[in-house]
Amino acid sequence: MFERIEHELELLQRHTIVLQKVIDGMPIGIRKIADETNIPEHKIRYSLRVLEQKGMITPTQYGASPTEKAIKFKQQLGERIKNITDQLQQLSE
Repeated sequence: MFERIEHELELLQRHTIVLQKVIDGMPIGIRKIADETNIPEHKIRYSLRVLEQKGMITPTQYGASPTEKAIKFKQQLGERIKNITDQLQQLSE
């Protein structure tokens, strides 16, 4: 029952790490992200594809660059995680 939640959490964590690298190093390519994070290139490629589909990054000839949507997502992430944590805490009570 928890496998799906754990899987989605792992994906969110990886996508967030990749997004932060794009924000910090814009533009940045797959190899550089993989080198800096020790995440395999095929997983970086998948995360970049998902982030592009969500409108959070745009590809350039020099690598990925963040969009305004990415910046807003990062600003709201802490609050959204807190809300989810509160909901999970209520389940355990």
